[in-house]
Amino acid sequence: MPRRTTEAMALHLAEIAKAVAPGAHAVLLLEQAGWHTNRKLAVPTNITLLPLPVRSPELNPVENLMRDNWIGNRVFTSYADILDHCCHAWNTLIDRPWRIMSIGLRNWAHGF
Repeated sequence: MPRRTTEAMALHLAEIAKAVAPGAHAVLLLEQAGWHTNRKLAVPTNITLLPLPVRSPELNPVENLMRDNWIGNRVFTSYADILDHCCHAWNTLIDRPWRIMSIGLRNWAHGF
């Protein structure tokens, strides 16, 4: 999608809904971006959106991985360009296992 909009999110949810097994229900955790919380967003009946509290990166560990965001804030010139950047991001991430391990090493994660 060229932009993060309510319409783009609706299309994304429609695709997810197709992948949900018949009779099953999906719950999606997401941050409270405007396109996730817009009242006009069409949410399929087999999906429930569960927004994370505002300003809670500790509950959304992917945010920590995305800070080193090798694919964010870019305009891609082609599909091949997207694939190249995604492959580079993936390879960079797997070369840094401590980044992934840091998600499970948070103090709050061990307090239960």
